Amino acid sequence: MKLQRKNRLRATALGALAVSGALVLTACGSDDNTGTDADGGKTSAAASNIKCDDAEGQLRASGSSAQKNAMDLWVKNYMAACSGVEINYSSSSSGEGIVAFNQGTVGFAGSDSALKPEEVAESKKICKTGQGINLPMVGGPIAVGFHLEGVDSLTLDASTLAKIFDNKIKKWNDPAIAKLNDGVKLPATDIQAFHRSEDSGTTQNLGKYLNAAAPSDWKYEAEKKWPAPGGQAASGSSGVASQVKAVNGSIGYFELSYAKSQDITTVDINTGGATPVEATSENASKAIAAAKVKGTGKDLALELDYTTKAEGAYPLVLVTYEVVCDTGNKADTLGTVKSFLTYTASADGQKVLTDAGYAPIPEAINAKVRETVAGLK
Repeated sequence: MKLQRKNRLRATALGALAVSGALVLTACGSDDNTGTDADGGKTSAAASNIKCDDAEGQLRASGSSAQKNAMDLWVKNYMAACSGVEINYSSSSSGEGIVAFNQGTVGFAGSDSALKPEEVAESKKICKTGQGINLPMVGGPIAVGFHLEGVDSLTLDASTLAKIFDNKIKKWNDPAIAKLNDGVKLPATDIQAFHRSEDSGTTQNLGKYLNAAAPSDWKYEAEKKWPAPGGQAASGSSGVASQVKAVNGSIGYFELSYAKSQDITTVDINTGGATPVEATSENASKAIAAAKVKGTGKDLALELDYTTKAEGAYPLVLVTYEVVCDTGNKADTLGTVKSFLTYTASADGQKVLTDAGYAPIPEAINAKVRETVAGLK
């Protein structure tokens, strides 16, 4: 079963690469995929529904590495449609993105965690007539990837994950792991747990899950900075994934797209439901669909249920936000911000997420995002 699943992951990853490749070809102006726009210019068939409106010039954005693969697809498709517009998204970390936003150096920031009250207060210096708000744009599972020679199937629960990442479980044949994996021959290999080296919303979301689902085993606050002793650090989701890919006995956390692109086997999570749940876009969507809007006004920050036992709902999920000013956005980039985020929140924009290992935002929430983007000033 696990081998079949791994083959499915590989096939899906190749599909995502094919999509990405197709977008690159579109951006290059393939004659087979173009039409003529109202001004006589070329527009790609794949990007024909994108409305460039008042977009122009260059737009800089930065933040979450969790949404990098989604952003790469969006930017390629958007720039294929909107000639003369350049969007540069710097994939760093959620923490760095928020800092850049509150310094006024980017048009929007990507963050895996909603703004804290003090960050909202700071944003008012940049959003002269308003404040920073959270627009949920990308959903998906935080996959727990592992590399253990001879083992291609592994189930863990919140308690064992907490103890592994807290350096309390140190061997792969620990009785707590063996109990969850009846019939699996686990070696006495040392566990090498990798975490993010920089402030990360992915780290914070993992902490929220462990706080909620294993409160007696994870005593740390859910912060962007890695809190537990021990383990090894790597930069960005790509760095953690690369280490897990390379090191036998390793385990780490990153977005599913990184597991797919690097062909890393992922952990199934025992939620206490009937069967362990696999990290898939569809299973993450089942959990995200139950999210509630906790933000006020135009802020659309979500509250997720990390303790769900619903059948097939993968509980370790994150939602990545695009952070913008509700009012007080810079005039020279406002048109491009609105045009680009209108596309990413559209049905076409959300459709590309599943093939890339993400989960589209539920339509009821996404409709509110589009309405809010339209009203940005």
